Amino acid sequence: MLDNKQVVLRLILSIVLSSLIGIDRESTKKPAGLRTHILVSLGSTLIMLLSLHLNTMYEGSIYYSDRLAAQVISGIGFLGAGTILRRDSGVVTGLTTAASLWVVAAIGLAVGAGFYLGAVLTTALVVITLMSFHRVGRRLKSKGFYTISLSIISIDSPGQVGKIGQLLGDYGVNILSIDIEHKEDELISMDIEIAMKDPNIKYELLNSIASIDNIVEVSQRN
Repeated sequence: MLDNKQVVLRLILSIVLSSLIGIDRESTKKPAGLRTHILVSLGSTLIMLLSLHLNTMYEGSIYYSDRLAAQVISGIGFLGAGTILRRDSGVVTGLTTAASLWVVAAIGLAVGAGFYLGAVLTTALVVITLMSFHRVGRRLKSKGFYTISLSIISIDSPGQVGKIGQLLGDYGVNILSIDIEHKEDELISMDIEIAMKDPNIKYELLNSIASIDNIVEVSQRN
C-alpha cells in the first residue's frame, strides 16, 4: 500500500515534470500554457494513485480500477481539441499543444504508477522535441525561402485576418506561424512569420499589406 511519503513525492514530481513542458508552451504564447499542463498532469497522477489505492482496498475482488486510468487518455481529447484553432487565413494551429497535453497526461499516469524512469525520460524527450525540432521544422519549411517576421496592427474587423492571408497567398508567400493578440481600442496585433522565394518583393508586400483597409501599422520585426 502507498504511504503518505510516496503520495506526496509523486504529486510533486508530477508538477515538476509537467512544468518543464508547460514553460515551453507558455513562452510561445500557446493556448494551453504552464498552469494547464500542470493541472492535467496533476489530475492524471491523482487518478493513477486512486487506481492503485482502490486495487489495494479491493484486492482479490473483480473491481477494475484500471479503467480510471484508461479514461484519462481518452477523456483528455476534449481539452486538446480546445487548443486546436483554424485561423481566418486557413492556418491550423494548436496541434502540437494538444499533443503535449496528451503526453503530459500519460506522464502523470506514469508518475502516479511509480514508473519514474519512463516519466522522466519522456519529459526530457518532449522538451528536446519542442525546443529543438521546432527550429529544425522551421528550417525545413523555409528551405530555399527567405524568412521574415512581420508585426501588423489592425482594427479588429470581421475577415481582416483572411484579407491578409489572401494577399500573402497572392504573392506566393508561405505562412510559417501567426500569433494574434487583442489590444485596447478595438485593435488586434498580429505577429506573422512568412517565407518567400523572392526577397526583392518584401517592400512591395509591406506596402500592399499597409494598403488594406483598417490596417494601422505594418513593420518587419528583427
